[in-house]
Amino acid sequence: MEIINLLNVIVEMFLFLIAGAVMKRVGALNDQAKGVLSNLVLDFVMPCNIIHSFLIEFNMDILRSFAEILVLAIVIQIYSYILSRVFYRRETPARRKVFRYITMVSNAGFLGNPIVEGIYGAQGLMYASIYLIPQRIVMWSAGVSCFTEAGSKKDLVKKVVTHPCIVAVYIGLILMLTQVQLPGFLEVSIRAAGGCTTTLTMVLIGTIFADVKLSEVVDAAVVRFTLIRLVLIPGIIFVICRLLGVSALLTQVSVLLAGMPAGTTSPILAEKYHGDSIFASKCVIFSTLMSLVSVTLWCMIL
Repeated sequence: MEIINLLNVIVEMFLFLIAGAVMKRVGALNDQAKGVLSNLVLDFVMPCNIIHSFLIEFNMDILRSFAEILVLAIVIQIYSYILSRVFYRRETPARRKVFRYITMVSNAGFLGNPIVEGIYGAQGLMYASIYLIPQRIVMWSAGVSCFTEAGSKKDLVKKVVTHPCIVAVYIGLILMLTQVQLPGFLEVSIRAAGGCTTTLTMVLIGTIFADVKLSEVVDAAVVRFTLIRLVLIPGIIFVICRLLGVSALLTQVSVLLAGMPAGTTSPILAEKYHGDSIFASKCVIFSTLMSLVSVTLWCMIL
């Protein structure tokens, strides 16, 4: 991939992020609007984007790639869980809850999907959708249990199988496997809605940045976590992929998604379950800013 294309994607996303921060600062987007925007992205725009990514010609190579990236995603989640238990033992209980959650649960959905699509196109986004299935399971089980007891297995299964993005994967898989051609107007509508993903996602993330002073964000613990999240985790996955001879595209998608910043749900859960929500926000903001640099570097390496 030409470096100019990569830089264009990163700069584009950064500009949308600034737009979101500015609109939050001037009052065009308040906290209520953030909630509405979040629901719009997760429940409608992103599912449309996922469905459209599956509208390609199917073959056995794609099926094998699905199996490979699913296994890689499971390995990443197991590895992240182990790291969450090994590190952070000396932190306060409130901070330890946050650290364990954001080590296991990244922002691969909100931020990772548009980055992968922007760099690797629809096929990359399709693989990213499969990659995210194990993380969504961990998010609602081991992730939530970092702050409180996880719900029943029945509730967990219900949350996973009915999540709009997972439902979009079902629909996309059916369309790809059956090679059913959607009516022209429907395919165009799905593509148009999904095309808003990057813009709305980065505007939403920008609103999180608006109320925080960067001088208050950086401390040693935040920097240490950011190195683990953006360098150590994707670095090990990169080595594993190379040793196993994983194809270039699957390696690129897996490493980039493994190196996404802290999940934006962490401050919400920390606030609700008596974790350190302010500290969680600092981790989200600093790791997201640094990810704009780390993603560029990883793409150059890959």
